Amino acid sequence: MTDEPLLRVSALSKFYGSRVGCDNVSFDLWPGEVLAVVGESGSGKTTLLNCLSTRLLPSSGTASYRMRDGQFRELYRMSEAERRFLMRTDWGFVHQNPADGLRMTVSAGANVGERLMAVGDRNYGKIRATAVDWLSRVEIEQDRIDDEPRAFSGGMRQRLQIARNLVTGPRLVFMDEPTGGLDVSVQARLLDLLRGLVTDLGLAAIVVTHDLAVARLLSQRMMVMKDGRVVESGLTDRVLDDPRAPYTQLLVSSILQV
Repeated sequence: MTDEPLLRVSALSKFYGSRVGCDNVSFDLWPGEVLAVVGESGSGKTTLLNCLSTRLLPSSGTASYRMRDGQFRELYRMSEAERRFLMRTDWGFVHQNPADGLRMTVSAGANVGERLMAVGDRNYGKIRATAVDWLSRVEIEQDRIDDEPRAFSGGMRQRLQIARNLVTGPRLVFMDEPTGGLDVSVQARLLDLLRGLVTDLGLAAIVVTHDLAVARLLSQRMMVMKDGRVVESGLTDRVLDDPRAPYTQLLVSSILQV
């Protein structure tokens, strides 16, 4: 077990002119840890996620990632090609809308296989066998391997997107409202699946959600954001059961009153 974090974030800020996206966010993320970032729409949580995943470049601040050789690399000093390679191999990104994370006009098997090819696999039989295994792990029938995602339900598309992201054994996965837009029963099934996979694979993850129940189920630690700033952070159960910040108290009480 390493005594160093996987990701170090210091004073990260993103401004759009005079509008605050996120402001002065700092934290460490440890291997195998799941961090939930919660808050209302417009709180800055998605801006933060996009900066951390290098989809956006911040206005100021740093984020350093510990590579597999143990060396830390400053993400925003990497070349575009290096960042893209990191995203295809060591990272995953699960979108709220699975169509944003899948190729909708190629088969389910090809969606999974593309990630394997990105890390150098070229044996068709091995790629297909791995795709079959991963479809099974996300509860998609083997006989759907040649079907295109546009023939799948919303829940199946999200599970396929998860398989596509996890097949290369990433160490860090970003999730943007992974259960948003799904029926409640489908959400519950997906959350159980995600929790099991994260635990079994020892993944580190940063999960953006407005749903405190999702945060409680998936994460060990939580950051609460308001107006681009972190107003409270700590162990998830502590933050939800004994919120200190007035805004967090309001969030928690609004859920309890529903």
